[in-house]
Amino acid sequence: MKFIRQTLALVLLTLSSLNAGDFLMPDEAFSPYAKVDEKAQIQTGVMLGKDIYIYAEKMSVAMKGTSLKIKEIQKPSSVDHEGEQVYTSSPNIVVTLENPEGLTGVQNFTLVLSYQGCSEMGLCYNPYVKEFPLTLDVSKLSSQTTPLVQTVELSESDAIADTIKSGNIGIVLLTFLGFGLLLAMTPCVFPMIPIISGVIVSQGEGLTTKKAFALSVVYVLAMAVAYTIAGVLAGLFGANLQAALQMPWVIYSFSLVFVALAFSMFGFYELKLPDALVTKVSSGSNRGGYIGVSIMGFLSALIVGPCVAAPLAGALVYIGQTGDAVLGGMALFSMSIGMGLPLIAVGVSAGKFMPKPGAWMTMVSAIFGVMMLAVAIWMLEKILDPSIIMVMYSILGIGFSLYLGVFEKDHHFFKHSVAMIIFIYSVSLFIGFLAGSSSMTKPLGFLNQPSVVQTTGVSAQKELSFSVVNSIEELDALLAKNKGKKILLDFAADWCTSCKELEEITFADSAVKQKMSEFVLIRADVTKNTDKEKALSKKYGVFGPPALIFFDEETKIQKAKTIIGFIEPADFLAHLNTL
Repeated sequence: MKFIRQTLALVLLTLSSLNAGDFLMPDEAFSPYAKVDEKAQIQTGVMLGKDIYIYAEKMSVAMKGTSLKIKEIQKPSSVDHEGEQVYTSSPNIVVTLENPEGLTGVQNFTLVLSYQGCSEMGLCYNPYVKEFPLTLDVSKLSSQTTPLVQTVELSESDAIADTIKSGNIGIVLLTFLGFGLLLAMTPCVFPMIPIISGVIVSQGEGLTTKKAFALSVVYVLAMAVAYTIAGVLAGLFGANLQAALQMPWVIYSFSLVFVALAFSMFGFYELKLPDALVTKVSSGSNRGGYIGVSIMGFLSALIVGPCVAAPLAGALVYIGQTGDAVLGGMALFSMSIGMGLPLIAVGVSAGKFMPKPGAWMTMVSAIFGVMMLAVAIWMLEKILDPSIIMVMYSILGIGFSLYLGVFEKDHHFFKHSVAMIIFIYSVSLFIGFLAGSSSMTKPLGFLNQPSVVQTTGVSAQKELSFSVVNSIEELDALLAKNKGKKILLDFAADWCTSCKELEEITFADSAVKQKMSEFVLIRADVTKNTDKEKALSKKYGVFGPPALIFFDEETKIQKAKTIIGFIEPADFLAHLNTL
């Protein structure tokens, strides 16, 4: 009977269109759907029209485009209909997944739903196959696929994400405020100090402590808003927005802004908004300065940018997992305020340093002008060759030392000593540049190179060699090739300040080198932020470099061992010894 129905299906369906609409059209009879629920299970099925039923054996699900596997399929009970098992009411199927290959981050895949049904009025429809593109955060699978109560070791960022989920809102915000204060003590925030100081001092005469405080607060609030917006978007869409703002033309443009600020500090001109615009915006009050400071704070946050650290990554993981942009955004805003509190103190102090007009004020302005030029060069480090950066710092330092009167004998002892130190260091940089060195901390290190290579301890002195990948395919090939070995995957970028610190401080430590020689070293270079690089970062849940991910001998990720941000050599060595 089923064969006869299927044979006549097309004929009856054609006649139905001429028969006053007695039969439902296919899209009226069947409304398939699929979605991922809060438990990381797939809810799929077909909403049925009036007098429509589906054959149970013809309804199936499959997946493609991912190495995730179907662990269990829960179907509703079927009923007998003329000797066939069918669903007479809209069937819902629950699909439980598993992650046998240890994938991380957000995974995109396609669910394939197949079905065939008939109408009680005697018409059978053709078989249908519907595909649904879905997205799943793999980290959610562990909680619902492990029924046993056990202690699961989390990475630092995941632990922070769990703190947001389970903590009281007030405690969460205070915790992230504390995280922000700690981050303010890291090199990531240091470039903000000359920026806010220079912006405050550039206000010129009439700057009171009260106004310096107000300007500093405006700067920090604008910075916090920028961090919050960028962070929420990054968490929701898994995008590395910081990378998108590291394009060469953006860096060049912003560096020119600091050069312009520096020259205004040197007295070549006065930077301010047009009087007509200030009048229109502020209705006669002096708010033009606040607008400029807020713009500088917003742009500084995005382009100078904080390094990706565990608290920031934890907030982004939380937003990505739960979609709760409100609480995640509040945590990011609180962290940003914590980072900004010391900057407010710096801004107020800069205002107090403003003396009455005179020679001393000229000196203060010149110092902050040099600081602005140093920030401009620091930003160019992300896109220019290290040797060029070295000679730029050298020229800046030599020029500043000459301005301070390094060769004049009638100056104050302290001032003359500072000028001499700057001059000696700057000349060392220039000599290092001529000798081919690129180290800012050891510009004359080439003079201390050993002439005889020792046969013992050679492995500790070798330079670390990373295999560079830019896509999932390249990484998968290397992982397969090195199965049976311990693997370290380093997400890095040329514009990432903390990545350079890892390279020059942590990875350069001899004991760390010795231990790292036990690992296969792979570097995921995400400098250009291409689609392939974005996909690679997204697969491993990396919101921005640096991130260090470890694989065991079976090429499974040791998620709890993941490191986000800079880590000191001693701490990193201790971490490696646990693997």
